[in-house]
Amino acid sequence: MNRVLAVAFMALTLVACDQSAQTDSAVTTDFVAPTVTTAEVDSVRVRHPIEVTLHRHIAELASDAYEGRAPGTAGEQKTVDYLVQEFSALGLEPGNKGSWYQEVPITSVATSSDTSMSLKGSEFSADLAYGSQMMVSTQRQVEAISVSASQLVFVGYGINAPERGWNDYAGVDMSGKTAVVLINDPGFATQDPALFNGNTMTYYGRWDYKYAEAARQGADAVIIVHETAAAAYGWEVVENSWSGAKTTLTAQNANADKLAVEAWMQRTDAEAVFAGAGLDFQVLKAAAAQPGFAAVELSDIKLSIGLSNSVSQTNSRNVAAVIPGSVHADEVVIYTAHWDHLGVRPEQDGDNIYNGASDNASGVAALFALAEQFKAQELQPERTVMFLAVTAEESGLLGSKWYGENPIYRPASTVANFNMDNIAAGTIGETRDIAVVGYGNSELENYLADAAKAQGRVVVQEPYPEKGYYYRSDHFSLAKQGIPALYLTRSTDSVEHGKEWGDQRLKAYTANDYHKPTDEYDPSWNLSGAVQEVQLLFFMGNALANNRDFPDWNEGVEFKDIRDRSLAAARQ
Repeated sequence: MNRVLAVAFMALTLVACDQSAQTDSAVTTDFVAPTVTTAEVDSVRVRHPIEVTLHRHIAELASDAYEGRAPGTAGEQKTVDYLVQEFSALGLEPGNKGSWYQEVPITSVATSSDTSMSLKGSEFSADLAYGSQMMVSTQRQVEAISVSASQLVFVGYGINAPERGWNDYAGVDMSGKTAVVLINDPGFATQDPALFNGNTMTYYGRWDYKYAEAARQGADAVIIVHETAAAAYGWEVVENSWSGAKTTLTAQNANADKLAVEAWMQRTDAEAVFAGAGLDFQVLKAAAAQPGFAAVELSDIKLSIGLSNSVSQTNSRNVAAVIPGSVHADEVVIYTAHWDHLGVRPEQDGDNIYNGASDNASGVAALFALAEQFKAQELQPERTVMFLAVTAEESGLLGSKWYGENPIYRPASTVANFNMDNIAAGTIGETRDIAVVGYGNSELENYLADAAKAQGRVVVQEPYPEKGYYYRSDHFSLAKQGIPALYLTRSTDSVEHGKEWGDQRLKAYTANDYHKPTDEYDPSWNLSGAVQEVQLLFFMGNALANNRDFPDWNEGVEFKDIRDRSLAAARQ
């Protein structure tokens, strides 16, 4: 074990404020404990200095003054000002050729809620209400769009996966038609580990894939049938996330490769539509999970809908801060966290500010905590370390997508990405386990295994692989460029209360607070589990910033070929 690794291991064992700092001629890995005030003392424990840092930044960023941190609003300006202020105070440098910012051109399309979805056939007629029965939007950046008399076709899970021998669109011309699709994928539906990835969701199960594939097939529109277990969230999340303005990257051609209409409907309404076509929803749902499923027209039932949109364009911003490498400054380890949340909903009664305390003020707070640890070292890391706070994650990973397609450091020179999202969810406290989203994907897990062992913890698969979290946060945008990306998620095996208690805490957060105004900061939060995560991430990033490794994806992972080709080209 080299000297940097050994000292980093020691840092992971520091869990109390009064422990002395561990130093090395090259690296200092702990802080001198600050004065602990009464407000910073829990009933039975003193907070670690990292936890004090996390509380301070979450409390600030999740306050009402930041108006829910929506891109393109006054809340964004206040947020990015705060990010620059704090990174600068820590002694970091601007990360984009002398600028703190990377401009991200975005277009906001706000669809009027004064619309209904008309579904009509010779034996069936229904007008579904916005909000309670359906949600609808468009990625076309136009003020008005409509679909008239578009034939409904049930295309199962809406998947075209040649490498798996699966094509729900086989033999179907979708021109002038609307695809009705199920959320998730056949592996989840059957729990068959030989079908797709079994209970673990693949990218084919995600709503954004289904919209994109239907567009490639030439469809007018897609209606996704919502089911809570398969989607991994309730209808209220769909209603909150798809209402108000939808933000996308500004397109040179506003209508290129986009569906006219993207919609969801409740399962109970879908059952009624299928019955109106003389079909049984449950029977067809079961058939759709089997190989060889053939698409079915829903009798003569057709979709008609008109959307009125308010369209505005602006530039949002990623914020990039760096500690330049002392030897290999052109090589970089990147920590990411998204700074945005859902903003304010003026039309909503009661509390209408979506503060996003856990999602993701906690991740941004961790960026600052990590930067503190790196700056506490006596010497700079040999490779550059970037702290990248990205915009518009809640709108479809837009800030990280823009970075991935317009990188500040080329992918072949990017050693690894460590992403932090919602690390305070459930406030479970210290845990015996550490959960990996996309378990088994990359060699980064070798570093994680060493770090977890030093903490006396075990590495496990994410608790709910069926939810598809690997495709729902910003590391995915970098993974698509071949960059090994590690995303840790909320562990649940509580040291104090046990795993069942931790599972219930996480489920309660998802049901009651996720993407709701109730995701608010509470000064009583136990963030010692988030401290464990920061320490793990520091260990891994610090090790990679001071060695010559270029981790790769494991065999069989879809991103490995991209990485291998990228590194080979760089060597040439």
